[in-house]
Amino acid sequence: MPVADGEPRGVRDPAALALFTSIGLDAKTAANAVANPKVTTNLTNVVHEAKVAHGCDKSVGNLLYTVATKFPANALPHRPVLCTYISRGQIKSIPQVEAALGFFALVGPESYDVAEFETKCGVGVEVSPAEISSAVSSVININNDLLLEERYRVNVGILLSQVRSKLPWADGKLAMVELQNQIKDLLGDKTAADDEKLVKKKKEKKPRVEEPSSTSGPEQALTVGEAIVENDPYSIFPKPEDNISVHTEIFFSDGTIMRPSNSRVRLEKHIKETGGKFVTRFPPEPNGYLHIGHAKAMFVDFGLAKESGGNCYLRFDDTNPEAEKQEYIDHIHEIVNWMGWKPFKVTYSSDYFTQLFDLAVELIKRGRAYVDHQTADEIKLYRAEKKDSPWRDRPIEESLKLFEDMRRGLIDEGKATLRMKQDMKNDNFNMYDLIAYRIKFTPHPHIGDKWCIYPSYDYTHCIVDALENITHSLCTLEFESRRASYYWLLDSLDLYLPYVWEYARLNITNTVMSKRKLNSLVTDRHVDGWDDCRLPTLAGLRRRGFTPDAINAFCRGIGITRSDNLIQMELLEHYVRDDMNKNAPRTMVVLNPLKVIVTNLKDNEVEELEAKIWPDAREGSYKVPFSKVLHIESTDFRLEDSKDYYGLAPGKSVLLRWAYPIKCTNVVLADDQKTVLELHVEYDREKRTKPKGVIHWVAEPAPGVEPLKVEVRHFDKLFKSENPNEVEDWLGDFNTQSKEVITGAYGVPPLVNAKVGDKFQFERLGYYCVDRDSTAQKVVFNRTVTLRDSYKPTKPAPK
Repeated sequence: MPVADGEPRGVRDPAALALFTSIGLDAKTAANAVANPKVTTNLTNVVHEAKVAHGCDKSVGNLLYTVATKFPANALPHRPVLCTYISRGQIKSIPQVEAALGFFALVGPESYDVAEFETKCGVGVEVSPAEISSAVSSVININNDLLLEERYRVNVGILLSQVRSKLPWADGKLAMVELQNQIKDLLGDKTAADDEKLVKKKKEKKPRVEEPSSTSGPEQALTVGEAIVENDPYSIFPKPEDNISVHTEIFFSDGTIMRPSNSRVRLEKHIKETGGKFVTRFPPEPNGYLHIGHAKAMFVDFGLAKESGGNCYLRFDDTNPEAEKQEYIDHIHEIVNWMGWKPFKVTYSSDYFTQLFDLAVELIKRGRAYVDHQTADEIKLYRAEKKDSPWRDRPIEESLKLFEDMRRGLIDEGKATLRMKQDMKNDNFNMYDLIAYRIKFTPHPHIGDKWCIYPSYDYTHCIVDALENITHSLCTLEFESRRASYYWLLDSLDLYLPYVWEYARLNITNTVMSKRKLNSLVTDRHVDGWDDCRLPTLAGLRRRGFTPDAINAFCRGIGITRSDNLIQMELLEHYVRDDMNKNAPRTMVVLNPLKVIVTNLKDNEVEELEAKIWPDAREGSYKVPFSKVLHIESTDFRLEDSKDYYGLAPGKSVLLRWAYPIKCTNVVLADDQKTVLELHVEYDREKRTKPKGVIHWVAEPAPGVEPLKVEVRHFDKLFKSENPNEVEDWLGDFNTQSKEVITGAYGVPPLVNAKVGDKFQFERLGYYCVDRDSTAQKVVFNRTVTLRDSYKPTKPAPK
């Protein structure tokens, strides 16, 4: 087996090197740690936090190395605690350390329950060899028929994961040895037949077809003849039958140039399978909630297919089981449907794992891939130096055997990867022998524990595009540098080459779109979950009251461009306000009530008035009580009047919306002679006075009965800066005043029947939506947008 050619370059700190070898790290790992300044600092601190600078057992040192390289940044104050547990031998396995890392990632900098921590990390749990033997025996019995059928071809990694689920704190190496011994006891010695590949008849799995949805959205929003971009949206794309050249040249470091193209035979086969239609895909990774940027991607992918009479797949890019959850998969299904899009088929990258594995084997056979044993840090270092891996030129047969061992779970996580043999000296870093497969003993949310190796995005995405006969692979500009590796891989496997085109991603002021940053805001509890109304997630926007029609109109308005730009949040709000102005019924709510006594109305007199729902000719009204005690906005009264003020003041009159003029006759003040406690007014039943000012109000529905109490939530910009991505401490730019909760507001009686999701215009205040926190005792409203719109959108320039 090849070995590294000497100590990695960059080692400059002999003291750190000596410290790292003293804790049991092998020379190569220690040298690579010293070559990375960040790892050097972290590991040095961890060694001192564990108080083992004098040296320690190798097993302890390896655990400390894991802590130094993986400890969550948001919980650094707790790192010394974990180091102490490790140095004392209370945490002594990788599963325990990983459980601790996950625990602290959720806790963040806050305090935590020590007993809960120790329980979740298995502190003090001792797993005996007898318990391991018993758990292995149970797994062997459960899989007895499978073992007898497949014998030594069985995936040992899956069996080991079943043992680990029974004994999460058991020593992994001891469990693997015991598993192999018991398999041998059951099957006997390995025979020559066990090395022969078992040929199984493949069953073609049909992707699930999404049922048509009746949800309104782009079906109504897009009219015949409208284009995603101005003029003809297809003028920038070749028609499927013309997709011969793929407009890309791949330059190699040896001076050669590759010009990938589809042969006429390959293209004719593709056209036969697609019927010559445009075929696109919307490929979200289920590792978080979708945001407004994904709405643009949906508009482009589904919109192009819809307008051309073609098809669009909803394909889940599910190649990383550690970050993906069924919750996210369910959410994406729901949001795509809510946005009004109807997928041609719903597929998963994991549906193609068998084909992807077979193609990886073929790639190895063609000399285009190899099994590598470098760590992640070593790969990063070698890439920085444009240096080949020591295992790059290993024999093909050796890589094939090792790749099969990876598949069967015979190699531990982190000990091997399959890498594409591209061009390590290329000017494009996406040609630096990208990883195709890595080992992960992690169950998959869609297919369970069938695999313990998972393909990477760079390997999977382009191949599945080809397998699904995608004609136009549309993505955002950050993927442009991946074109070379995309086409290199498809060309290496003689697969169909889709047309790739990139457009500028959507960036909006005063917020962040990065899933990593959004996840940080959620997990560190800066916001109240993925559907917090302040977030740009589609779940948050929906909860706030934004509609699919408004969001899609916004996406159409900004068009498609390859120029990066920062869109003003006010533009999005403009489209939402325009939509709600047409569709949100009017009602009255008083946010900060000021008590008003109508002195010339009898105590028990309650008149029922009619208020209009719509300001135009549409029919519709609701009943509101007019009684002796009512409430107006405290801001609609001033002790001192002025010419430019149209509210209520001593001796002045205003018109109550849908009711009568009232005149202030007396003001009741608190002891400080400044705070207004209540007003006394007289109403003009005959409406002889014609005041200029009109204000909204809410009255007691019956004498002595308090009006309907409602909670109202107002939201401001999530970040103080227009572009928080340019702020060094982006979290420090978080607007802690971005949410205001008003608990003492009053609403008119009909609002008691409002349902979650119902939308209203509160007269003179803004547009609001009923929140899911509402109960039978309390209706909660979120302000969607303010009433006035000072933003004047300009017509987008032709793209």
